[in-house]
Amino acid sequence: MAKISTGDLDFSQTGEKVKPFTPKEAKEIVMSLQGPAVFYNMAFDWPALHWNVTHLAKLLAGKRIPFRIGMKDIGTAPLFENECSYVEATLEEFLAWSLRESSCSSGLLSGYESHKYWAYADYKYIARLFEDNPEQFKDVRWSDFGFSGRDGKESTLWVGSSGANTPCHLDSYGCNLVLQVQGRKRWHLYPPEDSSFLYPTRIPYEESSVFSKVNVVNPDLKHFPQFKKAQAHTVIVNPGQILFVPRHWWHYVESIDPITVSINSWIELDTDHEDRVEEAITRILICAIKSADDLSTSDSWLNPTETEMTSHETNLQYLNAAMSGYLEHQKINKTEHRVPGTHNTEGTFEDSCKRRKVQVEAEERFKLVPCQSNLATAETKKLEKIPFGHNLIKVLPLSQQTNPTGTAECACKTFLSESEEYFGKLHYAETKSVTNSNSGTFVDEKDPSSRASFTQAGICTNDLLDCVLNPQVVSLISQLLLERTRLV
Repeated sequence: MAKISTGDLDFSQTGEKVKPFTPKEAKEIVMSLQGPAVFYNMAFDWPALHWNVTHLAKLLAGKRIPFRIGMKDIGTAPLFENECSYVEATLEEFLAWSLRESSCSSGLLSGYESHKYWAYADYKYIARLFEDNPEQFKDVRWSDFGFSGRDGKESTLWVGSSGANTPCHLDSYGCNLVLQVQGRKRWHLYPPEDSSFLYPTRIPYEESSVFSKVNVVNPDLKHFPQFKKAQAHTVIVNPGQILFVPRHWWHYVESIDPITVSINSWIELDTDHEDRVEEAITRILICAIKSADDLSTSDSWLNPTETEMTSHETNLQYLNAAMSGYLEHQKINKTEHRVPGTHNTEGTFEDSCKRRKVQVEAEERFKLVPCQSNLATAETKKLEKIPFGHNLIKVLPLSQQTNPTGTAECACKTFLSESEEYFGKLHYAETKSVTNSNSGTFVDEKDPSSRASFTQAGICTNDLLDCVLNPQVVSLISQLLLERTRLV
């Protein structure tokens, strides 16, 4: 059927909207992208676009969900999840709280003033939220990106208020597709090669997340001077748009509007097999060193998503399972003459989800890697030239954006969404900081604790761990272990 171009979208002769990329084309683009990008007009017919908080409150009537609470008045230190408060509330109560309605209608959230605090229901697996209503899974259609059968069951829901944020981190596994449903979010992304400038740390520890010690929106350059070399790619994502986050890209995410809703899915990669070995090594080392520390004076180093410190025997079993899975996968790759680094297209719920947020027993973890090594991996064509344009926008580094003050506009207004919000906007005026006239660095006068870790005398356990668990060190250990195993 002939198509008539109308700018952003194509319409058939019947007037029906046609998506800019077929599932095969979209998947080839995702496989080929080396940096973050935003897809337009790929989800206009997804029922999930109706999942605003009011609609979700009806679907999940009476269901209590944990919300993470943090202060809007930020300092120079990152606010990690283990430093936040947690409150269980229904979405009806969250809606009343965010709209500043009567305290009696917002439940336990009423103990926090909404103009001073933000609330975030993050990492909520849709498979669990809608376990009694599984037909809702079909409202999410990642199959439009060529991932056949992937829907809400392999997706995660995020509901937050203005100021809600995820501390800067990289995900050890997979790449990420994120649909913005309600409100806007600002993403600050940094490439893997900038890792040393982000001062990586595994404290607080949770599987598959490497955190940055830097508050990227209000950095303390006196203590983290290398951060000024990091190249930020900043973008505002609007409702209906889908952001692609490549493997191992650092990201800090913040909600701009009073209420935001987004849905994401982590797409598993062949490289996850080696990453699981590295994560198992990390777990062994941090548990071993922390167990020898003086627990009576030790800081809170486990994130709330990690229920307990597992034993050395358990962690060794996990490592051996991860190594077996990696070696088996390599064996299959050689047999089938596949190109390494392609994406898996099949997977169970646990395989495709980001592991750190799935609460499972250790025995189930051991089953994970060998099972994954038996999954089919499709060989997908890589594009020589990615079709950037009206329907696919590259997220550029700030240095290449048009406005040197930090508010970057797209070169062409046809690149704008229907809400006509520009990409790349930065609102640093919202951060509460002052400039130290002597050093020119950002310092939060209200946050003396941000310097606490630098004033203590001598080397502490966490200083040692930041070196031992540096991603480059762990990667080297992984390579040496795998090489030793191959020679046996």
